[in-house]
Amino acid sequence: MDDPTLPLVGLSPVCGKRVDARFDGGLLSSDGGILLLREIEQRLHVADRMAACIKDPRKPDQITHRLADIIRFRLMMIAAGYEDGNDASSLRGDPMFKMALDLAPSDRELCSQPTISRLENLPNTRALLRMGRTMVDLYCESFRQVPKRIILDIDDTFDAVHGGQQLRLFNAHYDEYGFQPIVVFDGEGRFITAVLRPAKRPGGKEIRAFLRRLLRAIRANWPRTQILLRGDSHYCCPEVIDWCRAGGHDFILGVAPTSTLRRHIGDLETSTAARFEAAPDDGKARRFKEFYDGAKSWTRVERIIARVEVGEQGPDTRFVVTNLKKGTPRRLYEQLYCRRGQAENHIKSWKTHLAADRTSCTRATANQLRLFLHAGSYWLMWGLRTAMPKRSIWRRVQFDTLRLRLIKIAARVVELKTMIRIHWPTACPNQKITRIALARIPRLLT
Repeated sequence: MDDPTLPLVGLSPVCGKRVDARFDGGLLSSDGGILLLREIEQRLHVADRMAACIKDPRKPDQITHRLADIIRFRLMMIAAGYEDGNDASSLRGDPMFKMALDLAPSDRELCSQPTISRLENLPNTRALLRMGRTMVDLYCESFRQVPKRIILDIDDTFDAVHGGQQLRLFNAHYDEYGFQPIVVFDGEGRFITAVLRPAKRPGGKEIRAFLRRLLRAIRANWPRTQILLRGDSHYCCPEVIDWCRAGGHDFILGVAPTSTLRRHIGDLETSTAARFEAAPDDGKARRFKEFYDGAKSWTRVERIIARVEVGEQGPDTRFVVTNLKKGTPRRLYEQLYCRRGQAENHIKSWKTHLAADRTSCTRATANQLRLFLHAGSYWLMWGLRTAMPKRSIWRRVQFDTLRLRLIKIAARVVELKTMIRIHWPTACPNQKITRIALARIPRLLT
């Protein structure tokens, strides 16, 4: 075993002076900012909510690590960039992670990787359904007041797998085996839910059943809030449109171009192309048109908005369908529908910055739990970003930048008899925003 008191060899002198480096610094951590996430988790109670959905089969008198503590440790790990459960073996003795779980640095170690793996394989389908409703409750309780209207952005994302996982399916478009979970955010970037499913385009009946369960859970909290469903052409199905109309929900969905729809905008494309050719230096020419039409599978005609754009690469026409009666075509398309693209950035934050594509478990239930665990970490990072001043750049930074600047801070921990003293670097460049965030977290999160 390496002796931490021995100096490291191989370091070159600096300014003619010998460099003596040893691993004897005491209680140090490279994740000093994890205490910021602890304050957010204490107000959102993400771990306690998720743990309450799982039945613990262990004997109470023989439990060292409660389910809530295991989940809380896992959420903190993911948020800090440790998406692999194996990292628990080296982090279980980290003083900052111990403090994030309300333990003193000198207390027992946190749970190990095998304990986390047993947790992932513990919940059954019923427990996961309860957890899905809990995630919706968490979303609803994140508002100070009941909103008059919310926007639900529904989308799916491909998740490649490399093993014999349940529900995996070959997707010819991506030329890989994988999953294609459905993910829902609201217009402000709050995470609502995610459902693991095979890597294929969802059908109308599947989407309708999913939306029925989701909106039933939202209505249980907000019976009178108006809901607008927003999505791309994958979700423009007759079952979805009819269900939205029957339930009194608004929708604005992309529509795949067809010959029937193009007949309405042939003249508009020609005139728009002529306008661009007359003044190419003015940039792309964009025009809008609305009309009523419908596919053969639709039960009625709907309001269709066409956006025709012509540039150097030729015409580009897009269609959306909506049951909204107010608003000009330009406003509905540019100010409402196009903002749906922000959901792709939220998926990026969840999937790339928080590694939500780590669905490598064999059982589908374990992989579904992993989606929820990464969703819980998303809530912690979203809460930290929301605590920033509205007009500051910190309110728009990506999660990986937030982690690098505010969580990955070196810290020395000194445990005294009546206090625990944390020493952060004097040269830390983000001292001011850290103070601001700690002062604002109690006010912004409920």
